[in-house]
Amino acid sequence: MNEKILIIDDEVEILTFLHDALEDEGYQVFKAANGEEALAQLKHGPDLLILDVMMPGMNGFELCERIRQSVNVPILFLSAKQTENDRVQGLLVGGDDYLVKPFSLRELKMRVYAHLRREERKSSSQQQCLFFGRLIIDLKSGQLFYDSQEIPLTMREFEIIQYLAVNCGQVLTREQIYEKVWGLEATGDSITINEHIKNIRAKLQKAGEQAHRISTVWGRGYRWEK
Repeated sequence: MNEKILIIDDEVEILTFLHDALEDEGYQVFKAANGEEALAQLKHGPDLLILDVMMPGMNGFELCERIRQSVNVPILFLSAKQTENDRVQGLLVGGDDYLVKPFSLRELKMRVYAHLRREERKSSSQQQCLFFGRLIIDLKSGQLFYDSQEIPLTMREFEIIQYLAVNCGQVLTREQIYEKVWGLEATGDSITINEHIKNIRAKLQKAGEQAHRISTVWGRGYRWEK
């Protein structure tokens, strides 16, 4: 088990308690005490977020809406706000679940496990090929085709394309792409992503692909376009 979980809560005791409890389950756990810290921690590419509602500055509902602009992973609200309206609002702004404080640690762990397994099933049931106009990405063979002609790619180039295309429409930072493709233990520099993107674009254009599949979102990262 190596799923990454980001916990966002302004109560230090809860952050520490949940960090230790979930780390004991084998998860890789990151912490944030407020909205700004949470947005910065998204660079780690978490697979699930546990989010408090009542925080100074940006509250949990506002933060969830911000996060949903670029991240599509399960978000579990963990809050002392317990009215029906609070729970409904949490779901409307993009949350997937809502657990009220005080909470059962066993129930929290089971909900985390259930959401992650659901995401795993969704990933495993995805089609083997992705289609973007005349462009075909064969996820099983690791090949890219344009009008049935293969576009030669390096392993890294294909992995970058795959990561961007699977998350089509989402903005991914250079750091997220680098960690996904090279791994957390890599010692290089994420700026190498720029050169790889440049090479990929040149190969797509040479093959005849006119659409600008990889957009640069200045100050944020890259996005694969439909």
